[in-house]
Parts: sequence; C-alpha cells; structure tokens
Amino acid sequence: MEIKKKFKPNADLKLLEQVQQVLRYHHYAYRTEQTYCDWIVRYIKFHKCKTHPQNMGKTEIESFLSHLAEKEKVSASTQRQAFNAIIFLYREVLDIPIEGQIEPVRSKKFKRPPVVMIQNEVKRVLSHMQGTHLLMAKLLYGGGLRLMECIRLRVQDIDFDSNKIYLRGAKGGKDRITLFPKSIKEELRIHVETVKDIHNKDLNDGYGETLLPSALAKKYPSAAKDFRWQYVFPSKKMSKDPRTGKTRRHHILESGLQKAVKKAVLQSSIMKQIGCHTFRHSFATHLLENGVNIRVVQKLMGHADVKTTEIYTHVMEKSLSDISSPLDVLNS
Repeated sequence: MEIKKKFKPNADLKLLEQVQQVLRYHHYAYRTEQTYCDWIVRYIKFHKCKTHPQNMGKTEIESFLSHLAEKEKVSASTQRQAFNAIIFLYREVLDIPIEGQIEPVRSKKFKRPPVVMIQNEVKRVLSHMQGTHLLMAKLLYGGGLRLMECIRLRVQDIDFDSNKIYLRGAKGGKDRITLFPKSIKEELRIHVETVKDIHNKDLNDGYGETLLPSALAKKYPSAAKDFRWQYVFPSKKMSKDPRTGKTRRHHILESGLQKAVKKAVLQSSIMKQIGCHTFRHSFATHLLENGVNIRVVQKLMGHADVKTTEIYTHVMEKSLSDISSPLDVLNS
C-alpha cells in the first residue's frame, strides 16, 4: 500500500503564510482560509504573542477554547470552528498531531426550533422587495436554498427545460437537485439574458473570466470564459482575486440580500427574527404542511439525517379542526 507524503509548507515563510499555503494546497475555500487564519491569530494573541504555537500544546489550546466557552460565551458551533482551525494548524502545518488529547470546557448546545414564517408573512416580506434581491428571495423560499447556495449559482445550474436547480458543492461538499419555482421561470430567464449581455461586454473589454474549481481550471482553462460557468448573480463591479491577482467579476455580496431582507421585514411589521435562512426553514415547513413526504423534503434540503428534517414537524401549523378523532374514523 502506497503511503502519500504529507505536504510540507515552505519553512522560510511566516506562520500565517505557511497556513495559507497548506490551505490552498488542499483547495480550501477562501472564506475558510480567512476564518482559520483569524482563529489562529486570536489563539496566539490570547497567549500574549509570547510563545510560538509549536512550543505550546494541550494546556494552551484547552485554555483558549475554555475561555471562548466560559468568558466569551460563544456557541458550540463557534467553539468547534476555533477548535478545527487550531487542530489544522498543528496537524497540517506544524505536523504535531494533537486533536485526541484536547478536552476543553464545552460550550452548551441549545436546541431551539427554527423561526418559520406563515405563507401570508412570506407574501408580506416579498411585497417589500424588488429587483434582483426579490428574485433571489423567491429562490431561497421556492427552492429551499441556503444564502450562499443562491449567491454561488452558475448559469448551467439552472435547467429551464427540466425545471430543476442543481446545487453543486453545497454544505458538506454534497450536490443535490431542488425545485425550480415555475412562477419565476420567465423572470429568471430574462435575468440570465441580462447577465449574458454583461458577460459579452466583459469579453469585449478583455475580461470575462470567472473563478472555477481548481481542478477544472487546470483541466479546462478556456472554461473560465464560458458563459455557462458565469455566476447567475454577478457583482456590479470587477474585483481583483486576492489569491491570483486576476481581475474578475465575482458573485454578488451576500450582505446586499441580507440587508434587503432585513429592511423588508421591518417594513412588513413582523415581530419575528427573520433572516435569509428563514425562507429555507419556511420552504421545508410548508412542504410538510402540504403533505409532502418527509423523506422527499430531506432530499430537497440536502439533510444527511432525517432527524434534522424532523425539527420542522415541531413548527408546523396544525389545525385541530382538520384532525379527526380516531373514534370518529372508527365510526365513519
């Protein structure tokens, strides 16, 4: 059996540059790179920058992670994120395996039912939105998309003929297919034509490349200018890729849609804590209320375990008037 050699970063680089080098070698997303580097900096600063991480270990890591739980009161998922970043530093960069030894004070997990809008509330929020943000919100609710899944949609992911939306490399690196709301089909088609005009102009100006998954970028270098790979929701402005230095038109920022939803919720006078993810929660809940099998909903949502989907059964609008007593059924 062949044992793969572990990638070793350039020892002449600074620590964070080594971390970035290893993350990029393993094709981690740029967002993950930023997050991991931020946590590693916080870990070093927590110990007053006096000692290099290679001279610290179990005690210092546990101290930092426990501080996050006890003093900063971070959530369990945030503490786990910090843990993953530090373990990556030791295992992949410093080549010091350490994860099995760490036992910090754990942040408490709180299981709260998801916030869900009733259908009338969805209508009210959407009525206060317009343009591209309205179209995106309709996709979030109509297909159960996560925010970044919508933001990162490519033109080829929209199948107008089969009425399907393909979500590639979603959470956990999984692909899935979800519903394509027929009510926005023509609206989305017009939007894609507008995007095509923008792309053609970029090509004429000497640009037009988009960011491709690293393996594809090497195998099919010309695909970067193919319209099929362009983002459905491109940014209004060009920007320089922080990794390659190339000037590209990236996808739209998620903050724009988040602000538009927040503003629409305020204008709707709805007192619930509603954000972009609430559309996804509402999608699943309303499907279940309409009698769609929970296994089908699980598949559309991309849940690995049906227990995750079952949380929506606790927030369904259940009307007692629509439920028959077992005795009435027996005597009918």
